[in-house]
Amino acid sequence: MGRTQTFDTAEAVRAARSVFWEQGFEGAPLPELERATGLSRSSIYHAFGSKRGLFDAAVESYLDEVIRPRLAPLTRESVEPGALEAYLTGLRAALLTTGSLPATSGCLLVNTAAAPIGTDDAVARVVASYRAELRAAFARGVAAARPDLAPTEAATLADACTGLVVSAFALVRVAPDAAASAIDAALALLTDRRRD
Repeated sequence: MGRTQTFDTAEAVRAARSVFWEQGFEGAPLPELERATGLSRSSIYHAFGSKRGLFDAAVESYLDEVIRPRLAPLTRESVEPGALEAYLTGLRAALLTTGSLPATSGCLLVNTAAAPIGTDDAVARVVASYRAELRAAFARGVAAARPDLAPTEAATLADACTGLVVSAFALVRVAPDAAASAIDAALALLTDRRRD
């Protein structure tokens, strides 16, 4: 007979997610994952197959519980004109909130892209898909906010916002002011503050 699982899988994954978010896949030792999740090594391996299996579950949790709820106003059937500006303003605040995971650790997936595990084909596909999801959401936000733009201009603006957000995620650990400036640049482009 198999063992009966006595823990909440989602809670364990959330706890592991915080460790991976702060320390990365390579930097997260199994004893730290055991401590954070409250699970023994054998329980981790039984439930997730490996440390990598737990990481993959943490990434899915990150997308489903952190990223997609924030992007939801940009992915609805009808996108409000101020939705992208609100997203960028909220992100700026999160990146500057002392002690928060976004402020201390940026983005789990941007960090993963720059780590050794980022060269793994499956991980690279997840990161590329994440970037495409951001870009698609931002394109919808640009279309709602700036209906005055030609399609090529709107596409360029969505690309610029995506690049600036990724840059902010990459910079926040070492240069929070530069991360905030990247978001400010995206906001300036979006609202075209040069207009009268």
